[in-house]
Amino acid sequence: MEWAMAELMHNPDKMKKAQDELHNVVGDDNIVEETHLPKLKYLGAVIKETLRLHPVTPLLIPHSPSKPCIVGGHTVPKGARVLINAWAIHRDSSMWENPLKFEPERFLVGADIGKGDFRGSNYGYVPFGSGRRMCVGISLAERMLMYMMASLLHSFEWQVPDGVGEVELEEKVDIVLRKAKPLVTVPVPRLFDAKLYT
Repeated sequence: MEWAMAELMHNPDKMKKAQDELHNVVGDDNIVEETHLPKLKYLGAVIKETLRLHPVTPLLIPHSPSKPCIVGGHTVPKGARVLINAWAIHRDSSMWENPLKFEPERFLVGADIGKGDFRGSNYGYVPFGSGRRMCVGISLAERMLMYMMASLLHSFEWQVPDGVGEVELEEKVDIVLRKAKPLVTVPVPRLFDAKLYT
Protein backbone atom coordinates (compact mmCIF):
# COMPACT_ATOMS: atom_id res chain seq x y z
CA MET A 1 0.00 0.00 0.00
CA GLU A 2 2.90 2.35 0.78
CA TRP A 3 4.37 1.75 -2.69
CA ALA A 4 1.01 2.36 -4.41
CA MET A 5 0.51 5.62 -2.53
CA ALA A 6 4.12 6.71 -3.22
CA GLU A 7 3.76 6.00 -6.95
CA LEU A 8 0.47 7.91 -7.11
CA MET A 9 1.92 10.88 -5.25
CA HIS A 10 4.93 10.80 -7.57
CA ASN A 11 2.52 10.72 -10.56
CA PRO A 12 -0.28 13.19 -9.68
CA ASP A 13 -2.02 12.69 -13.04
CA LYS A 14 -2.48 8.99 -12.17
CA MET A 15 -3.75 9.95 -8.69
CA LYS A 16 -6.33 12.24 -10.32
CA LYS A 17 -7.50 9.45 -12.65
CA ALA A 18 -7.96 7.08 -9.71
CA GLN A 19 -9.86 9.71 -7.70
CA ASP A 20 -12.03 10.65 -10.70
CA GLU A 21 -12.95 6.98 -11.08
CA LEU A 22 -13.86 6.83 -7.37
CA HIS A 23 -15.97 9.98 -7.76
CA ASN A 24 -17.85 8.39 -10.67
CA VAL A 25 -18.32 4.95 -9.09
CA VAL A 26 -18.75 5.76 -5.40
CA GLY A 27 -19.80 9.43 -5.45
CA ASP A 28 -18.92 12.11 -2.92
CA ASP A 29 -21.88 11.44 -0.61
CA ASN A 30 -21.07 7.80 0.07
CA ILE A 31 -18.27 5.63 1.45
CA VAL A 32 -16.46 2.87 -0.42
CA GLU A 33 -18.24 -0.48 -0.18
CA GLU A 34 -16.95 -3.89 -1.23
CA THR A 35 -19.54 -3.92 -4.04
CA HIS A 36 -17.76 -0.95 -5.65
CA LEU A 37 -14.43 -2.76 -6.01
CA PRO A 38 -15.12 -4.72 -9.24
CA LYS A 39 -16.07 -1.43 -10.95
CA LEU A 40 -12.78 0.27 -10.06
CA LYS A 41 -10.82 -0.83 -13.13
CA TYR A 42 -8.25 1.95 -13.07
CA LEU A 43 -7.48 1.47 -9.38
CA GLY A 44 -7.07 -2.27 -10.07
CA ALA A 45 -4.58 -1.38 -12.80
CA VAL A 46 -2.72 0.91 -10.36
CA ILE A 47 -2.35 -1.98 -7.92
CA LYS A 48 -1.18 -4.39 -10.63
CA GLU A 49 1.37 -1.87 -11.88
CA THR A 50 2.57 -1.23 -8.32
CA LEU A 51 3.08 -4.97 -7.79
CA ARG A 52 4.92 -5.17 -11.12
CA LEU A 53 7.41 -2.44 -10.21
CA HIS A 54 7.62 -3.25 -6.50
CA PRO A 55 6.89 -6.95 -5.86
CA VAL A 56 6.57 -7.64 -2.15
CA THR A 57 9.12 -10.46 -2.31
CA PRO A 58 11.57 -9.60 -5.11
CA LEU A 59 13.06 -13.09 -4.95
CA LEU A 60 10.12 -15.43 -4.71
CA ILE A 61 9.98 -18.25 -2.16
CA PRO A 62 12.76 -20.73 -3.03
CA HIS A 63 11.77 -23.88 -4.89
CA SER A 64 13.55 -27.19 -5.13
CA PRO A 65 12.97 -29.74 -7.92
CA SER A 66 12.16 -33.30 -6.83
CA LYS A 67 14.08 -34.66 -9.83
CA PRO A 68 16.66 -33.26 -12.24
CA CYS A 69 15.14 -31.04 -14.94
CA ILE A 70 16.16 -28.70 -17.72
CA VAL A 71 15.06 -25.05 -17.57
CA GLY A 72 16.03 -22.65 -20.34
CA GLY A 73 18.70 -25.05 -21.55
CA HIS A 74 20.28 -25.38 -18.11
CA THR A 75 20.26 -28.56 -16.03
CA VAL A 76 18.88 -28.05 -12.54
CA PRO A 77 19.87 -30.95 -10.26
CA LYS A 78 17.45 -32.61 -7.86
CA GLY A 79 17.31 -30.74 -4.53
CA ALA A 80 18.92 -27.53 -5.87
CA ARG A 81 17.55 -24.32 -4.38
CA VAL A 82 15.99 -22.22 -7.16
CA LEU A 83 15.23 -18.54 -6.67
CA ILE A 84 13.06 -16.62 -9.12
CA ASN A 85 13.92 -12.93 -9.48
CA ALA A 86 10.43 -11.45 -9.94
CA TRP A 87 11.86 -7.92 -9.62
CA ALA A 88 14.09 -8.43 -12.69
CA ILE A 89 11.39 -10.26 -14.68
CA HIS A 90 8.94 -7.40 -14.12
CA ARG A 91 11.50 -4.90 -15.44
CA ASP A 92 12.56 -6.91 -18.49
CA SER A 93 12.37 -4.69 -21.58
CA SER A 94 11.78 -7.72 -23.83
CA MET A 95 8.48 -8.33 -21.99
CA TRP A 96 7.40 -4.81 -20.99
CA GLU A 97 7.34 -1.58 -22.94
CA ASN A 98 8.92 1.24 -20.88
CA PRO A 99 9.52 -1.22 -18.02
CA LEU A 100 10.74 1.35 -15.49
CA LYS A 101 7.83 3.74 -16.01
CA PHE A 102 4.71 3.64 -13.79
CA GLU A 103 1.94 3.05 -16.37
CA PRO A 104 -1.25 1.50 -14.91
CA GLU A 105 -2.85 1.87 -18.35
CA ARG A 106 -0.88 -1.17 -19.53
CA PHE A 107 -3.36 -3.32 -17.54
CA LEU A 108 -6.58 -1.77 -18.84
CA VAL A 109 -8.96 -3.02 -21.55
CA GLY A 110 -7.33 -2.84 -24.94
CA ALA A 111 -3.96 -3.71 -23.44
CA ASP A 112 -2.68 -7.27 -23.15
CA ILE A 113 -5.01 -8.23 -20.27
CA GLY A 114 -3.27 -11.58 -19.75
CA LYS A 115 -0.20 -9.69 -18.60
CA GLY A 116 -2.02 -8.73 -15.39
CA ASP A 117 -3.10 -12.19 -14.33
CA PHE A 118 -2.22 -12.67 -10.65
CA ARG A 119 -2.73 -16.44 -10.95
CA GLY A 120 0.69 -17.01 -12.48
CA SER A 121 -0.36 -18.03 -16.01
CA ASN A 122 1.86 -15.28 -17.46
CA TYR A 123 5.45 -15.92 -16.43
CA GLY A 124 6.34 -12.29 -17.16
CA TYR A 125 4.15 -11.16 -14.25
CA VAL A 126 4.52 -13.18 -11.07
CA PRO A 127 4.07 -10.92 -8.03
CA PHE A 128 2.57 -13.85 -6.08
CA GLY A 129 4.58 -16.63 -7.70
CA SER A 130 3.18 -19.30 -9.96
CA GLY A 131 2.11 -22.91 -10.01
CA ARG A 132 1.11 -25.13 -7.11
CA ARG A 133 3.17 -23.24 -4.56
CA MET A 134 2.07 -19.72 -5.36
CA CYS A 135 1.00 -17.43 -2.51
CA VAL A 136 -2.23 -18.64 -0.90
CA GLY A 137 -3.10 -15.10 0.19
CA ILE A 138 -3.67 -13.67 -3.31
CA SER A 139 -7.43 -13.16 -2.93
CA LEU A 140 -7.13 -11.60 0.51
CA ALA A 141 -4.24 -9.35 -0.53
CA GLU A 142 -5.99 -8.23 -3.71
CA ARG A 143 -9.30 -7.42 -1.98
CA MET A 144 -7.80 -5.76 1.08
CA LEU A 145 -5.34 -3.66 -0.89
CA MET A 146 -8.10 -2.54 -3.29
CA TYR A 147 -10.49 -1.72 -0.45
CA MET A 148 -7.93 0.16 1.64
CA MET A 149 -6.53 2.13 -1.32
CA ALA A 150 -10.04 2.98 -2.54
CA SER A 151 -11.06 4.20 0.92
CA LEU A 152 -7.94 6.33 1.37
CA LEU A 153 -8.05 7.86 -2.11
CA HIS A 154 -11.80 8.48 -1.97
CA SER A 155 -11.81 10.12 1.45
CA PHE A 156 -8.65 12.22 1.32
CA GLU A 157 -6.40 14.36 -0.82
CA TRP A 158 -2.78 13.46 -0.11
CA GLN A 159 0.01 16.00 0.13
CA VAL A 160 3.70 15.97 0.87
CA PRO A 161 4.46 17.86 4.11
CA ASP A 162 6.15 21.25 3.79
CA GLY A 163 9.91 21.00 3.56
CA VAL A 164 9.96 17.33 2.53
CA GLY A 165 10.35 17.85 -1.23
CA GLU A 166 9.38 15.16 -3.73
CA VAL A 167 8.31 11.64 -2.91
CA GLU A 168 11.32 9.36 -3.23
CA LEU A 169 11.02 5.91 -4.81
CA GLU A 170 14.35 4.46 -3.72
CA GLU A 171 14.08 0.79 -2.81
CA LYS A 172 15.64 -1.18 0.04
CA VAL A 173 15.90 -4.87 -0.81
CA ASP A 174 15.71 -7.42 1.96
CA ILE A 175 13.46 -10.46 2.17
CA VAL A 176 10.73 -8.00 1.24
CA LEU A 177 11.03 -4.89 -0.93
CA ARG A 178 10.60 -1.73 1.12
CA LYS A 179 10.98 1.97 0.56
CA ALA A 180 14.41 3.17 1.62
CA LYS A 181 12.74 6.12 3.36
CA PRO A 182 9.19 5.65 4.71
CA LEU A 183 6.45 7.61 2.98
CA VAL A 184 5.27 10.65 4.95
CA THR A 185 2.03 12.26 3.78
CA VAL A 186 -0.62 14.65 5.01
CA PRO A 187 -4.27 13.65 4.47
CA VAL A 188 -6.77 16.43 3.75
CA PRO A 189 -10.49 15.50 3.83
CA ARG A 190 -12.13 15.43 0.36
CA LEU A 191 -15.75 14.71 1.30
CA PHE A 192 -18.18 17.44 2.34
CA ASP A 193 -20.19 15.42 4.85
CA ALA A 194 -18.18 15.06 8.08
CA LYS A 195 -20.43 12.14 9.14
CA LEU A 196 -18.80 9.99 6.45
CA TYR A 197 -15.57 10.10 8.48
CA THR A 198 -17.06 8.59 11.64
